[in-house]
Amino acid sequence: MNYERLKAFIAVAERKNFSEAAKILFVTQPTITSQIKALEEELGTKLFERTTKKVKMTQSAVILYKYARDIIRLSDSARKELVKTEDVMHGDLSMGCSFTIGEYILPVYLKKFKDLYPLIQMSVNITNSNNIVTSLKDQLVDVGLIETPIDDPQIMVEPFLADELVLIASANYFSNNEQNISADQLKQVPLIFREQGSGTRAVVEHHLNKAGISMDELNVVMELGSTEAIKSAVESGLGVSIISRNTIIKEQKLKLLTAYSIEGISFYRYFYIACRKDQILKSTTDLFVDELRKMTCEQEAGVS
Repeated sequence: MNYERLKAFIAVAERKNFSEAAKILFVTQPTITSQIKALEEELGTKLFERTTKKVKMTQSAVILYKYARDIIRLSDSARKELVKTEDVMHGDLSMGCSFTIGEYILPVYLKKFKDLYPLIQMSVNITNSNNIVTSLKDQLVDVGLIETPIDDPQIMVEPFLADELVLIASANYFSNNEQNISADQLKQVPLIFREQGSGTRAVVEHHLNKAGISMDELNVVMELGSTEAIKSAVESGLGVSIISRNTIIKEQKLKLLTAYSIEGISFYRYFYIACRKDQILKSTTDLFVDELRKMTCEQEAGVS
């Protein structure tokens, strides 16, 4: 059975929609229709019942689906082993990265990885964690780097780097003697948050809820879709925010922003590698994940 036809079949079976399957596989809908028709002719059976409103799998399709996923996994594993026999690693690697990781953490790691494997072509989509999970499920990216653990039966996550969130304010926003902000102060000051769906937003809400502080008690004056926008708003004195310490290194050196802790609340978290549970990782993806683990271990051990 043809690999591409089986991929098309699996996409239609999972999405129950020919046009959605075409989007996932980056082909036209007529191509998907042609591949399914060719597979039906090859097997001598009808696979889908189509109406104007829905696509329904036949009994033959249900049986084929159980084997098709295994066939694709075995084929991917074979390709992976063959690539390993080559002297120079090459290929492509697509990833989705949440904003904090993609804009402030990942560039250093990408530079090191590219120096080691210059023939691997990489593409990175920087978006929020929810979008990355959707892209993983739709097989639009090979791996995701996200800021919050995901409880999803289709997604597997692994922590790879620790991070701390801090409250940030413009210089002299609070008195110079203050290093800690009380929970009562936090409830009074104007707060600027990331948008819903952001990993940073989810972590902040989680730790505040653990401390007994609900979002309704806070004076949230603005929601912004990027860390850079938040930093600019805070520098302008529009309010304060809670973001990763890794994102304000330059601003702290220039004394544009000041970091504070909040009494009784620790905003520690991990960054996570995310993959589909049923996916055989490509050799390039496997290699990147292994190198990422090594590089973060070296960083935490203080090795340059």
